[in-house]
Amino acid sequence: MKNNTVKLLTFLCLVTMLYFPPLKAQQFKVVVFTKMAGWQHDSVNAGIAAFKKLSALHHFELTWHDDANKINEKNLQDVDVIVFLLTTGDVLNTNQQQAMERFIQAGKGFMGIHSAADTEYGWPWYMQLVGRNFVTHPDVQTAKLSVIDRNFPGLSNMADTLLWTDEWYEYSKEHSPNLHYILSVDETSYRLDADWHKIKAKGMGDFHPMAWYQYYDGGRSFYTGLGHMSATYSSTLFLEHLYGGLYWAATGKGLNSQHSQH
Repeated sequence: MKNNTVKLLTFLCLVTMLYFPPLKAQQFKVVVFTKMAGWQHDSVNAGIAAFKKLSALHHFELTWHDDANKINEKNLQDVDVIVFLLTTGDVLNTNQQQAMERFIQAGKGFMGIHSAADTEYGWPWYMQLVGRNFVTHPDVQTAKLSVIDRNFPGLSNMADTLLWTDEWYEYSKEHSPNLHYILSVDETSYRLDADWHKIKAKGMGDFHPMAWYQYYDGGRSFYTGLGHMSATYSSTLFLEHLYGGLYWAATGKGLNSQHSQH
């Protein structure tokens, strides 16, 4: 009786493997970090839902949390890219900052979305990683967005210029010297006037970048200033833009040959 049972179980296992083969390993691992120590963005839930959708569509492993204690070398060891989604303020202590630095120095990727540029002003390394600091912004409104570098993945379905509604960040003049810009906004197409925490908008002039990427300190960094509103995360164009940045930050792939190396 025992032998028959073993044979039956073996047969059932073989049938299960035949009709339900094991899934192949997911192509890379992503941590989405959403701690907000400053302004609280209600759109974070829509952002997480968007990343879950992208994870299912593009077969990558996704972990999401807002616990800074999980930003350590052990937890990041097998991760390929960390995403700062709508983070604000001082979110990491010194040990956690060091873990982030070693993560990037190991050749890994970073992705910052919208208020990731309004995060960790007292940590110069991070501000260079993001590329530019947030300064101020006017009210949410429609403006003319332009694609300035189609070499970067995720932009193939965007028109050269298009109307887009968002919260248009004004960024610092000081910036990382290694930035490759991929999107810009036309300042003449919207009202610049703002008084955010008594910081009045001055504009950035003829060239106002909204998304960029760079190689930084051994790793890769992508940032987009879009993504303030919840509804934006249901836009197909925006999801393609997000995945293009995520894919490049995680793998280093997607650029043509002349921009594929440092």
